Amino acid sequence: MLDSDFGPDLMALLSREVLRERAAALIAEACAWAVGLSDHPHHTRLRGRVVATGLTIGARAATGQPLSGEEDGRLELGDARPGSFQDALNTVTAEGTLYAERFDREVIDPFVRDTCVRAAERARQTRPRDWAELLDELGEDGADLVEVVRVGEWEAPLRIDAEHLVLAALGGAPLVEVEAEGLPLSLVRAAEAVTRAAAPPAVPETGPGVDELAGALFLAEAAIGAAGLPRPVPVAAADRLLDVLLAEGLLPEEVPALLPHLPVEPGTAAEVRATIAALGL
Repeated sequence: MLDSDFGPDLMALLSREVLRERAAALIAEACAWAVGLSDHPHHTRLRGRVVATGLTIGARAATGQPLSGEEDGRLELGDARPGSFQDALNTVTAEGTLYAERFDREVIDPFVRDTCVRAAERARQTRPRDWAELLDELGEDGADLVEVVRVGEWEAPLRIDAEHLVLAALGGAPLVEVEAEGLPLSLVRAAEAVTRAAAPPAVPETGPGVDELAGALFLAEAAIGAAGLPRPVPVAAADRLLDVLLAEGLLPEEVPALLPHLPVEPGTAAEVRATIAALGL
């Protein structure tokens, strides 16, 4: 398959190939995310203000009324069938954002990042020499594939492909049907979240600086709990996480070593490392 010279463009093609292979998993995650959306209070934007209509999203959809308003929304999500999944994505939240933005942050972004990492793993295993050349071009050592993906900038175009896949499969489907399809997986995801929250972070038992790491880890865990950050900490809260850790007295050079042992998403850890490097902390 990979006949031309290996490079960033070909890596982008490989990422798309892996995304196509995982299309069914992406659709399943989208359905699982939608579960419970019908129970949310419905809001609309009226003369610039977000107001509650007094109905839930599900009740409004059941009566055939459009969920999204005309004052804001994404153009690519417009002209949706009332009560459809696409219509729900274009609906305004109580905070004035769109459910589509939350969907991107909670489903599309982490799924695309994981897909790119899998593509990088495939490239490393099947084309080691070309992979080494690519790392040299990017100025990376390949130890952190999430960071390699970030530097390679393969995620942005793949997000568009992922969104198109979801809309093609689910966009016109009634929201209630999408929720019903996603219920089994949503229960699995909920159980996984509870397990992650209950599991204590792993602390290395051997190696240099174990005592120092354990002490810093204790401070970091306490700071995350006191700040009320969600567990695992999502990418959207990466800057907040770094602020909380530094405010607790942790040194910038300590933070990267702590991240693998804290309840944070892989993408969050990568964002924090990138911020520390960019700011020269």
